Amino acid sequence: MQVEPDVFAKDCPSRQLLDRIGDAWSVLIVGSLSGGSLRYTELAQRVPGVSPKMLTQTLRGLERDGLVTRTVHAVVPPRVDYGLTSLGCSLLGLVGALKEWAEQHIGDVVEAREAYDSRTAVKV
Repeated sequence: MQVEPDVFAKDCPSRQLLDRIGDAWSVLIVGSLSGGSLRYTELAQRVPGVSPKMLTQTLRGLERDGLVTRTVHAVVPPRVDYGLTSLGCSLLGLVGALKEWAEQHIGDVVEAREAYDSRTAVKV
């Protein structure tokens, strides 16, 4: 598949959406929500390594773009659930395909990394 040279111009639709769904945290959060709504702490547990700040920022961005809903329950203590919208659910096929590709090709990537590192290693 050939891509037009200007397809990733700053204001093109592809670039705007890739900026959102192309980052690791967004993909992992969307994947984590594939089974249904989760509370903030549950999401944090399912996405190891994400800082509270990044989780909050990513959830806000996903909510702003209409991919995630945030539901506040009027209980004490307050309870907030996050879930995928129908638009967010439409990404699950892409997330699944990316996961499948990664699992099939991680060996090739590791091999390429090792070859690169051995070629570029500083010789003392």
